[in-house]
Amino acid sequence: MREMKRLVIVGDSAFAEVAYEYFTYDSQYEVVAFAVEKAFLKKKSLFSIPVVAFEDLPILYPSECNIIFVAIIYTQLNRLRTRLYKQLKNKGYRFASYISPKAFIWNNCSIGEHCFIFENNTIQPFVNIGNNVILWSGNHIGHHSIIGNNCFISSQVVISGFCNIGDNCFLGVNSTIANNVVVGSDCFLGAGTLLSRNSKKFQVFKGDGSVASKINSLKFFKINDDLG
Repeated sequence: MREMKRLVIVGDSAFAEVAYEYFTYDSQYEVVAFAVEKAFLKKKSLFSIPVVAFEDLPILYPSECNIIFVAIIYTQLNRLRTRLYKQLKNKGYRFASYISPKAFIWNNCSIGEHCFIFENNTIQPFVNIGNNVILWSGNHIGHHSIIGNNCFISSQVVISGFCNIGDNCFLGVNSTIANNVVVGSDCFLGAGTLLSRNSKKFQVFKGDGSVASKINSLKFFKINDDLG
């Protein structure tokens, strides 16, 4: 019998519930707590497991014996998930990843830490995936492509070969990236977007013929910084 590792899930929303299911029934992790920032702490428990203040984690669930997964979606263009992940990393925590056994991942792909890869993803040879990346179910990641840090790839997305997806991007359901396309960092691609040429940083595409919105992604998400 394999030894279970203690896991704290940061978040208590729908993704946290989904992550709990996958980690509980398809991994070596035992979820021992959920954590939410104190200002948003509304529940005492979830699935009969305690929900505690994020700020109290070092006392209640210290880094020496607990591993973290931050189950936050693309809120603020991935910045909320990234901020909580970095704060805990600075406190010495280690991070869990979940990679579905039903995903097809070629053996020379590189996948960073703190990633969640759902079932039916196809990840072809020589792909490089950064840290803190979510790949929801059913995506195609073409050969030699790069996905930067802190990205959220939703479902049925096609990233063709030799593409480069910049940090902090969101790719909506059924979006398609043609071969050899560079997507600048902090871009938002709405559902059904077809992108056949390089994009600039901070652009928003709404699936209407890949015409960039007149407002950039920071204004779209009401963000005041560019995350460095």
